[in-house]
Amino acid sequence: MAQINFGGVTEEVITASEFTIEQARTALEKDTIAILGYGVQGPGQALNLRDNGFQVIVGQREGGASWKKAVADGFVPGKTLFPLEEAARKGTVIQYLLSDAGQMTAWPQIKPCLNPGDALYFSHGFGIVFKDQTGIIPPDFVDVILVAPKGSGRTVRTNFLAGSGINSSFAVHQDYTGKAKERTIALGIAIGSGYLFPTTFEKEVYSDLTGERGVLMGCLAGVMEAQYTLLRKHGHSPSEAFNETVEELTQSLIRLVAENGMDWMFANCSTTAQRGALDWAPKFRDAVAPVFADLYNSVITGKETRRTLERNSAPDYRERLHEELEAIRLSEMWQAGAAVRSLRPENRKL
Repeated sequence: MAQINFGGVTEEVITASEFTIEQARTALEKDTIAILGYGVQGPGQALNLRDNGFQVIVGQREGGASWKKAVADGFVPGKTLFPLEEAARKGTVIQYLLSDAGQMTAWPQIKPCLNPGDALYFSHGFGIVFKDQTGIIPPDFVDVILVAPKGSGRTVRTNFLAGSGINSSFAVHQDYTGKAKERTIALGIAIGSGYLFPTTFEKEVYSDLTGERGVLMGCLAGVMEAQYTLLRKHGHSPSEAFNETVEELTQSLIRLVAENGMDWMFANCSTTAQRGALDWAPKFRDAVAPVFADLYNSVITGKETRRTLERNSAPDYRERLHEELEAIRLSEMWQAGAAVRSLRPENRKL
């Protein structure tokens, strides 16, 4: 492991320099990696593993959109693409990448397919940590491990193709074989992680659920909507409100943050923008701190998982989700966004 200083705190991380792709191939040379689920994380991890030379099969419910996507991606029914249970029986590393609600539903069928010495792999601690709600309690004769990419499945793939990789956390919950940590790190490198940092199943799920509901998605969407609505209320046009709320953030400023940090972004803006940002950032921080405290408590007490499982297991889940997402898409703010994106130079027909 390499020791890296993170703002005065030293952490140990693993990159492909410390644990090479060749070492990963050696560690997993006898394994058949079964990707169960081909929805969000499944495609990116499966394709990266295949491109890196590992023996990969996919398990998916037959005939649906995800099955057809796996076929389109080159997985062959009866050879590298199988129904869920058959793939689970064939695999020695079972990457359990169904949705959290899907994992709970399928577990009674998957558990009997596990063999002594198998590795049961997760990319989210949800099912294991909240076992009282999910019923996912692995047998004691398997390794239970986690590699959690810090991004969407789509980004796992696009970053891999771009040669950069995506950062991932890793954890070992149960070490039956005595080689669980080595297998976990090997799999993390094999799926194309930029670097790996250690965590626990508990810390991963608590931070992940907080992040998704907070800064990464929920908070971001809510704050954008609040600012856009305020500007429109005061007579600003949809184009002006959207550009000042979203377009400048995504097309300019966040790229500067990604490049060299928040201070560097501030330093590359006007002095008027700098002063305003420095003065108002603490006010926003203090305003949202109680909301984040409430959010974190909702996560660790299991309230968020209960709501997730209840809503996402409902028979009409997809229909209701479509309605909620459609309401966002059809809102004035995101209709303005569609119009603004169409005017980007790369999207205009000359």
